[in-house]
Amino acid sequence: MSGFDINQPARVKSWSPKAASSVFRRLLPIDASPLVLFMKGTPQLPQCGFSRAVIQVLDLHGVSPEKMHTYNVLEDSELRNGIKEFSEWPTVPQLYVNSEFIGGCDIVLGMHQSGELEELLTKHNIVPKADEEAAMQAASS
Repeated sequence: MSGFDINQPARVKSWSPKAASSVFRRLLPIDASPLVLFMKGTPQLPQCGFSRAVIQVLDLHGVSPEKMHTYNVLEDSELRNGIKEFSEWPTVPQLYVNSEFIGGCDIVLGMHQSGELEELLTKHNIVPKADEEAAMQAASS
């Protein structure tokens, strides 16, 4: 047994560049994007099923590329190991919203199914609220 329970919320950990190692100092722009995903591959070409699943869920919610920044951990082993150490989470992908660690694929999928992900994304203005989206669609018709 892995010791991780997907029914329990992830330990939220805020991004703290001051306490960060050299890996994280290179990633200071993480604060510039409301949503950051550390993944294997790219959104256009995910290199694992878990990264693909998170990208698909974010797509379903209408997360625009302007609101998201991704890091391909396969291009940098120091980054891949460093992000796991930083988050105290053993796997990739890892999703951060407004500099807070949300979780990996299982957590993101669970939040999607429960509606929590939609709430989180609208709360942080990453996606419009459903009523705002309907109004925008009606106005463009």
